[in-house]
Amino acid sequence: MRRRLIQSTLAVVLVVIAVFGVSLVIVETRTISNSAQERVESEAVRLASIVDSRIIAAENVSADVLRNPVGADQYVLISMPGKDPIEIGTKPRGDVIHATQHGEEGETVTVQEPRSAVTREVGRTLLIIGLVALLAVVAAVLLAVRQANRLASPLTDLAETAERLGSGDPRPRHKRYGVPELDRVADVLDSSAERIGRMLTAERRLAADASHQLRTPLTALSMRLEEITLTDDPDTVKEEATIALTQVERLTDVVQRLLTNSRDPRTGSAVTFDLDEVIQQQLAEWRPAYRSAGRAVVSSGKRHLQAVGTPGAVAQVLAALIENSLMHGGGTVALRTRVTGNQAVVEVTDEGPGVPADLGARIFERTISGRNSTGIGLAVARDLAEADGGRLELLQAQPPVFGLFLSRTPPTHKPDEDRLTVR
Repeated sequence: MRRRLIQSTLAVVLVVIAVFGVSLVIVETRTISNSAQERVESEAVRLASIVDSRIIAAENVSADVLRNPVGADQYVLISMPGKDPIEIGTKPRGDVIHATQHGEEGETVTVQEPRSAVTREVGRTLLIIGLVALLAVVAAVLLAVRQANRLASPLTDLAETAERLGSGDPRPRHKRYGVPELDRVADVLDSSAERIGRMLTAERRLAADASHQLRTPLTALSMRLEEITLTDDPDTVKEEATIALTQVERLTDVVQRLLTNSRDPRTGSAVTFDLDEVIQQQLAEWRPAYRSAGRAVVSSGKRHLQAVGTPGAVAQVLAALIENSLMHGGGTVALRTRVTGNQAVVEVTDEGPGVPADLGARIFERTISGRNSTGIGLAVARDLAEADGGRLELLQAQPPVFGLFLSRTPPTHKPDEDRLTVR
């Protein structure tokens, strides 16, 4: 592109120089030729006037008297009646410019000048015009190079930005070039980069959340299936299969919940549900893992509480807290329920060392973990709690107490939706 811009600019300049240069050469050549002819004619008139005045005054007319007024390159021939012709200067050879003037006393004055003088003057003029044209071409090339760089460099940068977007690097450059059209393209690319970055972040977040949230249900389901393979009691097989089917349903709910939350974290399907059922379900699922670790998980507090939220999401939040206590806590894990104002609160605590002071304020941030874990479990749990209008907080660091706050006010529905509300 740079080469094309330089070539096009140079072509325009050369055409302009050619048109105006040729015209200027023609005009200057004619002007110089006419000026030389007028000079010779003027000299002839002047000499004729001098000769007339001297003849009238009866003074001597000779070459010595007339030599000073005559130019060095000029040849003068004066013819007078009854006298010998007078010659001044050397008669030029070749092409000449001449003029003849007749005086009042019958004399004839002829002035000649070699045309080579005119040629030399035309040559000097052409040289000056050529130098000016050369300077114009050099200036045009420099300006063309500068303009080409100003236009081509931004286009190269924009091409590199587009290539980076295509290769999966969505970082916007926020670089502008002072050219409105190119700046508009840069704005569009930066906006596209930001959108692609948000999309990639959402996809990575969904993948991380899915891998973390599906791990526990799959582990529990695997344990149930192992129980089935190790027993021959039909009643036990039936009971474990029923629990496994329930866990499969919960697994499906986890997947659906993650997909919904990835699109819009505030999109919830809150209903009024029995909080005891969700807590007992979690206790039943986690007791085998705690027994294997030589620990216990128990519940206490106010019973038969009705809370508002999505049962599957609340179960995932409690599972994240119980798993967190299993991995990082110690001793018995207790789930206590209580009521504060218009909210039902589920507190999860253990007898472990608690949350380090440097992590207390950042415990719900992603990638923040006190040990070698993913650091996204509590972050996902808080997102799930907030999706239905609840909240998850660290109430106490040592010993650790996490509180899940759920509203007890039934959700408001339109009349047509009331029939579809699950209670």
